[in-house]
Amino acid sequence: MSTDANAEDRIVALEDQAKTIDELSDQLAEQWTTIDRMRRALERLGERLIGLEDRSGEAAPVTRPPHY
Repeated sequence: MSTDANAEDRIVALEDQAKTIDELSDQLAEQWTTIDRMRRALERLGERLIGLEDRSGEAAPVTRPPHY
């Protein structure tokens, strides 16, 4: 009976581990989706910034702040 109990305990532990692995895999997939979405948003913002810089014309001169 002890052997059966040990085997059952191992089966339960393996089932718990499989469930945990599935949950972690789902979470990882969700995080990659979020990262990809954020990366695309960052690229769009970078393109917008470059466009604004191009349209702004001449760069403002670098001057010392009045408190110097």
